Amino acid sequence: MKVAVVTGGASGLGKGIAERLAKDGFSVLISDLNQNLLDQTEQEFLDKGYAIKQFQGNVSIQKDQKALAQVALDDFGRIDVWVNNAGVESVVPFSDITQEQLEKVFAIDVFSVVYGTQAAAEIMKKQDGIGKIINACSIAGHESYEMLATYCAAKHAVRSLTVAAAKEYAKYNIRVNSYCPGVAATSMWERVDAAMAKEYGWESGEAMQKFSAGILCGRTQEPADVGNIVSFLASSDSDYITGQSLIIDGGMVFR
Repeated sequence: MKVAVVTGGASGLGKGIAERLAKDGFSVLISDLNQNLLDQTEQEFLDKGYAIKQFQGNVSIQKDQKALAQVALDDFGRIDVWVNNAGVESVVPFSDITQEQLEKVFAIDVFSVVYGTQAAAEIMKKQDGIGKIINACSIAGHESYEMLATYCAAKHAVRSLTVAAAKEYAKYNIRVNSYCPGVAATSMWERVDAAMAKEYGWESGEAMQKFSAGILCGRTQEPADVGNIVSFLASSDSDYITGQSLIIDGGMVFR
């Protein structure tokens, strides 16, 4: 049985990714900071008959990422897929960006990708077969938006790290790609909506409506949409793809 690790896997898009990989037959190890969400998601998955384990840790701390990889190795014997999904947003005017906000967003969205990739690759190098490292980028890694400067900068960094890691780890039969979601009805987008409403005097839900109005597929994103693309990147069907950041936004950003 193949093994997948999903950071930020206890809720939101990460939970959708973890569930899809479990449906695909992977044994899944989910990590998160929130113990209650970990317990709830683990039990929910166990009730569905999935092979699931949990790990509480901070993705922005290198030793926690190494510990997560070791738990996967100890409990399941290998790591076939590692999904650097955990992330956080920052929604403020450019003139109000603080050092604290920069450090928090880059620690969780960028440092975590470096540490997770390093931890996964060290194990994948010693295995047979093709390893898959899959990063959470965003349409914000292809386009920059007002009020989201720090988040966009972090996601542009993730796209760059994806390419660099793909080039360095190719010789070890490791593929590194990322997925780029758009507007999803998650708690993150609720926070984005609230911050923009406060800044611009909009009604609740107006920012979400403005951002999603032009989606060609006619609806906002669902966790299953992201789970589908990660499922593909985790499968043998993507063995000839590396260093790419695939946009999965229903038709918003075109590159």
